Amino acid sequence: MGRRDKHNYYLDIAETVLERGTCLRRNYGAIIVKNDEIISTGYTGAPRGRKNCCDIGVCMREKLNVPRGTQYELCRSVHAEANAIISASRRDMIGAVLYLVGKDAKTKELVKNANSCTMCKRMIINAGIEKIVIRDTDNDYRIIEISDWIENDDSLTEEIGY
Repeated sequence: MGRRDKHNYYLDIAETVLERGTCLRRNYGAIIVKNDEIISTGYTGAPRGRKNCCDIGVCMREKLNVPRGTQYELCRSVHAEANAIISASRRDMIGAVLYLVGKDAKTKELVKNANSCTMCKRMIINAGIEKIVIRDTDNDYRIIEISDWIENDDSLTEEIGY
């Protein structure tokens, strides 16, 4: 067996980070890496000091049967990407890579076609992150150049995400 490639190595770490997630619907783990150094990590969870969905036993979006990718204002959680960005300095994030893994909270299966929501995309752009690597299967991933989001402004209106 050969050595694990860098992208899967960092995705494996992001997958471990998501285990701290507190969402009853989907949990994501994100890590920001620059020059082979982990700058910060983040997972899906309520703002500091507030109760998590797993603590109160209800996900409002799930309870209301809200479709994936819509009405995030009903969600208690801060997304993994946002938490990772909040924990890092912008100067450290410029040119960095964000690794993202999502799993269904009940089935523990990887989220199909995972992507950042429109709000997280805006934060990723403003943070100066260069690319995002998203896990699709245990060994496969997609690499998205953030410049594509900027050049193709329509991609920011896609409502595919959590």
